[in-house]
Amino acid sequence: MSPASSGLRADIRVKFKKIFIYLAIACCNGTGDVLLKRGMENLGEIHLSHWTHIFNAFIDPWVVLGILFLAGFFYSYLTALSWADLTYVLPATAFGYVVTAFLSRFFLHETVSPWRWAGVLLITCGVGLVARGPSLTERHTKDSALGKDAVLTKDATLSKDPSLAKDPAISRTKEQHELA
Repeated sequence: MSPASSGLRADIRVKFKKIFIYLAIACCNGTGDVLLKRGMENLGEIHLSHWTHIFNAFIDPWVVLGILFLAGFFYSYLTALSWADLTYVLPATAFGYVVTAFLSRFFLHETVSPWRWAGVLLITCGVGLVARGPSLTERHTKDSALGKDAVLTKDATLSKDPSLAKDPAISRTKEQHELA
């Protein structure tokens, strides 16, 4: 196997992992919220005068399942934050609203107004815009000793040679290492 084909396979694997993490963020977030709602429907209203009634939620299977899905969301979210900017990851979490709207309509049988569907469409467009940009931005700082720009890389090391941070081979190798 040639080095070029192994690099291509590694690139595909990294992209697949990214897509998987973003799908897990959206699906686990939306599904977890809907399952919590389903479980709370079983419990009924909770009033401040009987606030201890909330502890009954922890024995409801829908609530427990919802908590597990939200734990999966949190794990996926932390994973994405470890290799991408917050301004890239947070809008991707908004796609969970799309999942929530669809599951609320078809699983909880809620009525979703046309205005809410329009909001879902806007969220989808916004996520698409953010996804087109880079997932990680480079930070430049001025090195006072040399009077040169230096690049602050993701692992917080300072490089005097800005070309190192822009070399796609170095970036790809680093990204593969972070996601492996």
